[in-house]
Amino acid sequence: MEKVMWLVLGAITLGAALRAGSSARAMYVARVALFLLMVPFGAAVNASYLRSGSAYYEDFADASQFAFVRDTWQSLVVPNQGFFITLLILAEAVAGVLVAVGGRWMRWALVALIGFHVGQLVFGWFMWPWAVVMTGAFALLIRAQQRTPTPPLGLRVPPAVRAHAR
Repeated sequence: MEKVMWLVLGAITLGAALRAGSSARAMYVARVALFLLMVPFGAAVNASYLRSGSAYYEDFADASQFAFVRDTWQSLVVPNQGFFITLLILAEAVAGVLVAVGGRWMRWALVALIGFHVGQLVFGWFMWPWAVVMTGAFALLIRAQQRTPTPPLGLRVPPAVRAHAR
């Protein structure tokens, strides 16, 4: 189910990012979708994989076109999954929270997410469609956010978003 949610939330983020430059509602939707993608369906899912002791991470780098990536993954990451996957979990959670905070913090989170997704490209062809599309979405969100500053996400929908929803 989590893989379906990754695709759904990624598609929502991209679709909303395409309109975020001209729509406060689209920016709000993109931020909520990205928060959900990074925290419950990113950090929390990786935490559950790690906690379950599953072999999910063992063959993650096998499709890499670079031998040093495959070798380093097997010799460094797999034996120390607890450490490296915990770093991944923390990074995903922090990025999601910073997207929710908005403003310059959101911009830094999006820049970090671009770096993270560019780094995913070395793990093989299967990462390319996702990483390229999401990197584009993050760049669009940075551009839109520079034009119109973003207040923190709250439980209440901002008036500008409510006005567009009517």
